[in-house]
Amino acid sequence: QVQLVESGGGLVQAGGSLRLSCAASGRTTYTMGYFRQAPGKEREFVAAVAASGGTTSYADSVKGRFTISRDNAKNTVYLQMNSLKPEDTAVYYCAAELSIGKLLSGTPRDVYWGQGTQVTVSS
Repeated sequence: QVQLVESGGGLVQAGGSLRLSCAASGRTTYTMGYFRQAPGKEREFVAAVAASGGTTSYADSVKGRFTISRDNAKNTVYLQMNSLKPEDTAVYYCAAELSIGKLLSGTPRDVYWGQGTQVTVSS
């Protein structure tokens, strides 16, 4: 079992920045990432980072604005979000794999989920 505890959400004006954190405990994780779900929409992939931290992937909608990274000593993943837009408003969920799967390509199969954190971007 893995427990994922998220933090860092909040309210920010358009153009602003936020940093999300997700701390994993219980077992060593492989790929970790973030998904988001806006009201009335399906959950969508945002970004992921491989176990080594050397490989990352992003949704087209956030490329160039968001950066995902991880600190394996702390078993924590970070999502730095810059140049935020109102359309980035959503609940953001951390996800983690315990073995190599499809998360790096944006497919959340056999993953553990965090509790979610609200990000609201005002115009």
